Amino acid sequence: MSRVVLATRNAGKVVELRRILTGVELVGLDAYPGMPEVEETGDTFAANALLKARAVAAFTGLPAVADDSGLCVDFLGGAPGIRSARWAGEPSDDAANLASVLEQLADAGEGLRGAHFFCAAAAVVPGSGERVAEGRVDGTLLAAPRGTNGFGYDPIFVPVGETRTTAEMSSEEKDAISHRGAAFRALAPSLAALLRIGAREGSRTPTPEGTGS
Repeated sequence: MSRVVLATRNAGKVVELRRILTGVELVGLDAYPGMPEVEETGDTFAANALLKARAVAAFTGLPAVADDSGLCVDFLGGAPGIRSARWAGEPSDDAANLASVLEQLADAGEGLRGAHFFCAAAAVVPGSGERVAEGRVDGTLLAAPRGTNGFGYDPIFVPVGETRTTAEMSSEEKDAISHRGAAFRALAPSLAALLRIGAREGSRTPTPEGTGS
């Protein structure tokens, strides 16, 4: 089973993605404490996901996957977007980020609370290539948090067709509809193909010069 490094130290995200990326040994960056933080300088989710996956693959020499995801709020012109994880400033703090968004939505009427979660997932396999896939889920935002099964903005996000927040759903229910689940399910076949290419290349042994084939 191939070891694949997920570019995060968020234990909740590692657990979530182990349910989706089956057939590989998925580990987080806690297994590589010397890995430096990757500065997310990209201007899109896809660019940042690739930056992280490339950096982790280069540092570990192993296949790497990464995602960049966030909440895009209509009333805020698509913000916090790629700044979702640090919307309230540094260091990253889920509770502070959520409180900041709620404060900025205080004057938004019920019909102005549309939002969507977006995720870009990237895979980089040294010597084989790289791929990106995307996922999105639309919904609305509540005025106060509900639920404890989730992280980030889950407690205020109600997906279209639901009455519960994603923090009130079971892990399996959330995986089935989430932006991250959609992106990584779309990425999984490409990751498997890249790993097969890498395995084939790794199994080839050079023919000794002059012996023919």
